[in-house]
Amino acid sequence: MDQRQLEDYNKIIESLGIKYIKADNIKLAKPVTISDFHDSENTIIFIKKGEIKFGEKGEIANAGELLFIPGGFTTSITYGYGSSVTLTNEELGHRHEEFFKSDVMPSGLRSVGVDNFNYMTFEANIFDTVNFFKTLDITPFVIKSDKIAEIIAEIIIEDSGRKEGRNRVIALKSEHLAIEVIRYIIDNRLFVEQLATNSTYFKDPRLLDLFKYVKSNLGGDLSNKVLAEITNVSEDYVGQYFKMLTGMNPQDYIEYQRMQLALDLLRTTKKSIRTIGHEVGYKDTAYFCRRFKMMYGIPAGKMRRRETLMNIK
Repeated sequence: MDQRQLEDYNKIIESLGIKYIKADNIKLAKPVTISDFHDSENTIIFIKKGEIKFGEKGEIANAGELLFIPGGFTTSITYGYGSSVTLTNEELGHRHEEFFKSDVMPSGLRSVGVDNFNYMTFEANIFDTVNFFKTLDITPFVIKSDKIAEIIAEIIIEDSGRKEGRNRVIALKSEHLAIEVIRYIIDNRLFVEQLATNSTYFKDPRLLDLFKYVKSNLGGDLSNKVLAEITNVSEDYVGQYFKMLTGMNPQDYIEYQRMQLALDLLRTTKKSIRTIGHEVGYKDTAYFCRRFKMMYGIPAGKMRRRETLMNIK
């Protein structure tokens, strides 16, 4: 790796805002296939015993390996061997406890008995605005790393212990985990072209100003006219300019950010769906609900109930 590449990778890592969402050790009650698994955050699963089949080609992550699923990516996942029940992501929310049992963390990275898995979800956003792994436009992939598996286990133990300084320790370990995933990608020369393209985020300060403005004004007017004024480019060109640097249409990016905030508000507040829709820039509640379901495959109300159930240990 040359010095310039090292500097680019360090800029990416230093810009990342890492936020822990949840983690747990689960036992599999019976095999299940989720036909459209997806989450807005990044998911990493360590297979302690059993296997996970994923993707259109039926790739397999075996015991001792980790499966990484970038935030926003939809894929098929099968937990366990043999004949399985097939559910949608939405259906799983209602029947989660039928298939997955939260379990006290056994010692060690290997396990005996029934199939079980450690999992963790986390955000890794460039300047707290753009999902880093989503910008790479990558598919789920298998990781072989005892170090990453150990970090997840440590986070689960810390989360369940409720000791003083717990949140700070989890935050530090979550940052360590994200860096180790990026190091794994670099060391194994995965997604080299995508990483090179990603560095363009740091070559135009107007784009960074735009990210910050969008994040601070998700409830307001974010039309191409407004974006053009922020970036000092023409209204006709701003969409092309944004897509050239990010690979995304600006309005698609804005909707993704609005839905991310809506999901966070559903998880962390008791605000009504109508209020949340207004806060993230949708005056028409029915339209907000349609767009939310289109993005996440589940209505906002059911998403709130699912997240509540899945966070009860």
